[in-house]
Amino acid sequence: MRSRDGSTWQIGTVADVDWIVKGTSTGLSITSAIPPVFPAYATVVVPDPDIQRQARDRALLDVLSRRSTQERWWLGYLDTGGSDVVFADAPMVTLYADWRYVLVSAGYEQAARWRAIDHWKGCLPDLMFPGDRSWLVSTLWDDDWTCVGGSERLIAELLSHPYLEGHARRVTVDEDATPPGHRAL
Repeated sequence: MRSRDGSTWQIGTVADVDWIVKGTSTGLSITSAIPPVFPAYATVVVPDPDIQRQARDRALLDVLSRRSTQERWWLGYLDTGGSDVVFADAPMVTLYADWRYVLVSAGYEQAARWRAIDHWKGCLPDLMFPGDRSWLVSTLWDDDWTCVGGSERLIAELLSHPYLEGHARRVTVDEDATPPGHRAL
């Protein structure tokens, strides 16, 4: 447990992300970030100007909150050495290519405000999912897009949201998830 904003927050453990660790593998498909357990998948490009990143972040949170039956979400903050992990002294979990994350049980409001708006990928945590695992959002360390897995309805809402149109695209588990014009590192 850690304190912030007058509340106490549960810190996640390996058991909370084990389903992600076991379900992902290195490569260019969406399964490098999202386990193949969802009916639908999409990528959402992180736009360049700050104002567009803020609109993208609000739109993504809007869709996720409407598709979540749970108040508590797991929020993961990647330790890059330069970005805010929210609780610098908290134990970390390891995901993907041995990247270390601080995982916190919080919610929509904390996802929207705990990280500085001027972070190059926006204010959102690098990893988000509700306790029921009905969706998963992951922005990998070296990508300028966010990967999303969830219900058909969630993905359809992302694709049709006014601020996400043109930035979001549907992908399948067996195709290269790299958005057109972008490069996977």
